[in-house]
Amino acid sequence: MSIFDELKEAIIEGDEDVVVELAEKVIEDQVDPVAAVQNGLIKGIEEVGKAWIDGEAFLPDVMMAADAMSAGMKVLEPELAKAQASGEGYEDKGKIVLGTVAGDIHDIGKNIVGALLTAAGFKVYDIGIDLQAEDFLNKAKEVDAKIIAASALLTTTMKSQKELIEFLVEQGVRDQYKVIIGGGPTSLKWGEDIGADGWAETADEAVELCQKLLA
Repeated sequence: MSIFDELKEAIIEGDEDVVVELAEKVIEDQVDPVAAVQNGLIKGIEEVGKAWIDGEAFLPDVMMAADAMSAGMKVLEPELAKAQASGEGYEDKGKIVLGTVAGDIHDIGKNIVGALLTAAGFKVYDIGIDLQAEDFLNKAKEVDAKIIAASALLTTTMKSQKELIEFLVEQGVRDQYKVIIGGGPTSLKWGEDIGADGWAETADEAVELCQKLLA
């Protein structure tokens, strides 16, 4: 079994300790950290997410897997940053503030998007879940981000995405940030209706969207 497969299985099992050990082994053995994220961590979290959607896994399973992935990313992110800084196939693609909107505590999709964006060379500031519009703006100002990415996984919290954009307009800073949205109940039309700069259905599409917006 490859280290990628081991990482994937450890994520599925929600075993933080093993994920951390394997992530450290990735560094020690000089394995490509981007490949470890894409072929290990993300493959595992995607499988757990699919099992949850299919009713074969429960919320605690998803949360354990997400926590394990976060633990692994904490180990590997410095290596991704080093690769970016050294220019080894990376370029500085910009800063992104990422979070789940007010009233919503779902983060599995957000975590996958954050991991893929980090692996793609963006500097991602994941500010968590259940966030107010000012939380997004304050962080974006603090780190000089170019993109604000807001996730909503409930139909009842989609309105918070709209409120975020309205808040940026009220503060007179709407033109300073590209705002992208995503999440199960959202759609391209919803993004257009609320004045977002883009919508992505999948994590891969989110990466492509950010690349296009910051090209």
